[in-house]
Parts: sequence; C-alpha cells; structure tokens
Amino acid sequence: MNHIAIIGGGPGGYVAAIRAAQLGAQVTLIEKEKLGGTCLNVGCIPTKALLHSAEVLTEAKNSAKIGLVIPEVGYDWKKIQQHKDKISTKLAGGVKGLLKANGVNIIAGTAQFLSNEVLLVTEASGKTDELRPDKIIIASGSLPALPPIPGIDHPNCLDSTGALSLDHVPERLVIIGGGVIGVEMASVYNQFGSKVTVVEMQPGILPLMDGELGEMLLKKLVRDGIEILTGAQVLSVQADDSQMMVKIKKDGNDSDISGDKVLVAIGRKAELNGLGLENTTINWDKKGIIVNPQMQTNLENVYAVGDCLGKTMLAHVASQQGEIAAENAMGHAASYDEKTNPSCVYTSPEFAGVGLTQEAIRGNEKDYSIGRFPLAANGKSLIMGDTEGMVKIISHKKYKEVVGVHILGPRATDLIVEGALALRLESTVEEIISTIHAHPTVGEAIKEAALATENRAIHWK
Repeated sequence: MNHIAIIGGGPGGYVAAIRAAQLGAQVTLIEKEKLGGTCLNVGCIPTKALLHSAEVLTEAKNSAKIGLVIPEVGYDWKKIQQHKDKISTKLAGGVKGLLKANGVNIIAGTAQFLSNEVLLVTEASGKTDELRPDKIIIASGSLPALPPIPGIDHPNCLDSTGALSLDHVPERLVIIGGGVIGVEMASVYNQFGSKVTVVEMQPGILPLMDGELGEMLLKKLVRDGIEILTGAQVLSVQADDSQMMVKIKKDGNDSDISGDKVLVAIGRKAELNGLGLENTTINWDKKGIIVNPQMQTNLENVYAVGDCLGKTMLAHVASQQGEIAAENAMGHAASYDEKTNPSCVYTSPEFAGVGLTQEAIRGNEKDYSIGRFPLAANGKSLIMGDTEGMVKIISHKKYKEVVGVHILGPRATDLIVEGALALRLESTVEEIISTIHAHPTVGEAIKEAALATENRAIHWK
C-alpha cells in the first residue's frame, strides 16, 4: 500500500488526503494549526459570513421599498462574530470527520524535509518522528503579505485575519489595497457603518478582473459611501494620538488619511518557512514551489498544491490541484487546467468572471464578439431590487466558442459556474442560446448575453 504524507490541512491538503484515501493509499496528514486552513478559519468562510450578515442588514434597511415595515433595524456585533465563528467551527469539524471516515491519520504538528525522501514530524506535544512515505504532497498554504511601508507594524495595522475578529466596528477604516480582500472588507464595514477609505496603487480596483465591470463596481461602491483612491501610493503609517495617519501620494501631491484602524490587504505570499526545502533539491523561487500541470515538482515523489505555489491563491484552485496531485501520486493521469478557474468577489453586488477578459483580447478585437445584457432589463433582478451590473460574454467570431464570461450582479458567484462549464466543454454561444434557461431567474441574463454576441438579444435593444 502506498503511503502518502501531506503537509497542510487546508482546502488543498485535506482534499488531497481524502482523494488519496479513496484510491487506496495509506495517508498521513500533518497540520500545525486548524484543519480547513486559512479558508475555513480566517479566510473565505468567515469573510462571507460577515458579508452575508451585512447583506441582510442592508436589505432590512431598504425593506420599506418593497412594502415591508421593520420598525427598528440594528445589529449585535458580538452575535455576528459568534455566528461567523460557529460556521467556521462546524465546517472544520466536518473536515475532521470526513478525514477520519476515510481512514486518514491526522497529526497535529509540523513537518520538515530532512532530505528528498524523509520528513521530520514534530507533534504539538513535542514528540518527534521521521517519516519515509512513498509520496509527499506539500499544501502549506500562504500568509498575508506586508509591504515595506514605515509604520506598518503598528498594532492598529491589521491583516485580513485581524480584520475578521475586531471586537467592535471601527468608526473609520483605511484599507491599503483594492484587490479582492480589500474591496470585500470595504463592503462589509461600510454596510456596518464605518467610514471606509480604500487606497489602491493601480489605476482601478480588482486589476485582474474585467475592467468594464470593475469600473461599474467601483462607481457603485462609491455611491454606497466608500471613498476609493486609485493611482495612490502609501508612503507611511503612523500613530497620532488615538488615530492612525496614512500618508499617501496621489497625482504628485502628498496628503494624510486618518482612521481608527488600518487594514493591509495587498495580497498573500506562499508559506515556505520551516519546510526545510533547503535540505532538498526541490525547485522553488521567491514566489513559491515550481510544479508541472500534474502538480509534480522536479522530484518524482514530491507534489505541491495551492497557495504554496505562489500563483492563483484560491481555495477552489487548491482543492482541484489537491485532487490532481493525489490521483497522479497514485498512478493515475490527471492535469490541472487553469482555463475553467472562476474568480469571485463577494461584494454588493457580487462580481465573478472566468476565461478571457476584454483587456486580454485587446489588439485582437476583430476576432471576438462581445455580448452584454444589463440586469436592469432582467425580471428577477427587478423583483430583488438588485439591478446593478450586467452579464458579459466574449466569444470567438469564427468558431462562436465562448472564451470569457463575466458577471456583475446578484448571485454572480453562483451563476459563474455555467460560464466555467461552458469553457470546459468548449461550448459555442449557440449551445447556450439553445439551452432553456428558467424564468424568472437572473440566469436568464446569461442566455441574453449570448444572444447579444450576435446582436439578437430579445429583451434588450
């Protein structure tokens, strides 16, 4: 029986463990903190729990628009935090149960390479042991990245983990970074009443997402009361009496922004410290561990998945890569295909995309068709009172193949699955058009956007 050791129990590691066990492996999983990793404990799940609470609060405040009278709308921050923690605890417990049900041996502790084949495992109790598994899968995850800004180490400067567990809603919050973490946190705390300022060095927010829809989201967030300063560089952070002062340079001019807390949300970096990679001949660089599409390193017996690669740091990517690594470690043939990876932003409205963006086809527009359908013309969006945004489909003119789907609107992060499947199956716009979409749904807008690539949308001119 093949023995597979897995370093890390996050979405990449625990999924790899379960898949390897399903294929008949003896599996040892080593996790130094909590099962579920960043995502379940201090990342996507608790963030989305706070976002959901904020969304319900906003809907309650706006309930009079649809004839519902709620005399008093407020919130209990302590209970919101308890709700968030309860969900994370339940899901993490579920992961532990699944691992045990699949016969995975879980070790609470750390693992360090002594050589290409040997791991030194140190349990939380201090007990040490050497493992010589047949195969090793590294899923060590990532850490919040801190930029070299003077004063950034002040206790009132938070990373994403700290921002999830504040004991109160700050009156003023300055967020450094307009990527996914930054805009999601801005959306959360704005809805709970904070005065939020986002400082982003790039010309726009969410630079990796579709620019047209990103600009629409930016305008919506600004209308909601969030101040967003793009093209701005943070020079320093310092404490001034009871507040934090963030010095920025924008358009050649220096200015100060004050806040009670400063959230540093410029991204994450691969967590490689303590793995003992220097004791091996594994190829890695300052970004992360280097693998092929089979998730295999340059060593035949070692694989790596998820954030520790330093590339696409998303839980669903790590899980997919974990399955692939486990299958290949057990003698199967599987490859990772980035093409179907959706990116999701859980703001209000939600923003999701998969495949090529309009920016990616720049210079070759003659080869592509772009179909747009505004949600202001969608019946279900009108019913929900959530008409901000659109569905945008990019297709190849010659072959009619769908190469990009981008959605800004309610439940965009759920609807993007249809786009990912379309790319996986190399679907044409005609295949989406000829698929009956239920009415009334927001999903109808996907069919309408497909029709729009051929200038024949039914419900929009």
